[in-house]
Amino acid sequence: MRGDPRLEIGGIARAHGIRGEVVVHTHDPDSKILGEVETIWVGGVERKIAKARGTHRGWLLALDGIATRNDAEALQGQVVEVDRSALDLAEGEVLLDDLVGCKVVLSDGTPWGTIAAIELGPQDLLVIHDGDIERLLPFVDQFVSHIDVAAGLVTVDPPPGLPESRK
Repeated sequence: MRGDPRLEIGGIARAHGIRGEVVVHTHDPDSKILGEVETIWVGGVERKIAKARGTHRGWLLALDGIATRNDAEALQGQVVEVDRSALDLAEGEVLLDDLVGCKVVLSDGTPWGTIAAIELGPQDLLVIHDGDIERLLPFVDQFVSHIDVAAGLVTVDPPPGLPESRK
């Protein structure tokens, strides 16, 4: 969530081999972050990466202090996080995670709710709650005109007839 010092990027899928290596599946299969950072957090515990390599089945990591298959198996299912400051964002890029909790307003300034979640899929959707109303807005430039993460504000111009449901 916005402002958290660490960001969840995936999880430990399984142990690999007998020397304590683990396979990490990242939420973004194209992410190269595990090849760029020196430290990750596994289940909330800081771990130094001794060796990392990308494979077609996920990232293969050797972590300091994890020397046996049993050690690696104990990490299976744990969340993997990286320090937010390790991410190299280009100008104008935002992390979807940072949008959760942001207030949403229409282009004329009318309040339109708060982003409660992001539904990832072929078309990412902003899940916007406004009281007991839930709206699903496609996260595209056509409908999201401005994002100010520092102010916690997202300006939108939704299409007419956007479906709404009661939570």
